[in-house]
Amino acid sequence: MARVGAGVAVCIIFVGVGGCGSIGSSSNNNSSSSLFSTSPLDMFKSTPKVTTGGTAATGPAIDTEYDCPDVQIRFGASTLMIGAKPGQGEPKALDVRYQGNILRTARECHLAGKIMTMKVGVEGRIITGPAGSPGNVDVPLRIAVVQEGTNQRTVLSKFARETVAVNSAVDRVTFTHIDSDISFPLPTPVTDISKYVVYVGFDPLGAQPQRKPPARKKPHVRPKDPPRST
Repeated sequence: MARVGAGVAVCIIFVGVGGCGSIGSSSNNNSSSSLFSTSPLDMFKSTPKVTTGGTAATGPAIDTEYDCPDVQIRFGASTLMIGAKPGQGEPKALDVRYQGNILRTARECHLAGKIMTMKVGVEGRIITGPAGSPGNVDVPLRIAVVQEGTNQRTVLSKFARETVAVNSAVDRVTFTHIDSDISFPLPTPVTDISKYVVYVGFDPLGAQPQRKPPARKKPHVRPKDPPRST
């Protein structure tokens, strides 16, 4: 993860209130920059370094560097394939109705006390395949904060949905998902924040309803025979 001095996707956050942001793109993005000319992701802050100064309540700013966790597209989760036949699993090439791709991401970081809050944006595109047709496409997404290293652990995981309207049999539609409340406490020691990574990707399995286990049948209890009269 790069530092602020490198001028890339990094932030310095001072105890109190601070923030920064960055925008990155998928390596599979072959579209022109005009595609994003009016993107909501353009509103993310891109200042790599923020100085807040002290107040009577918080005291002077502490010259301590914190990394704004980088956002990466989860390996194997950058493409969504939807077939013409529901429930068929991975569709064959000619059976693809829609294909989704994640094109770029953005994030901002803010610190309040010992809680870091991230604003994470995901921009993608839905295109029609050989079996494409007009309709609404359910786009399942997963955002997860992971502490990498020897003892890898998931800090936070959130599932989200976006509905994309496809208007014709040959179409490509851009969608955006923004989550402004990715919050988690700073780790101990705080230097471990440099190991945090925010992974984004498609999660079709998360969109499937969980099957409830069948209710157990109550055992049949034979009523007792009434006492015989003598």
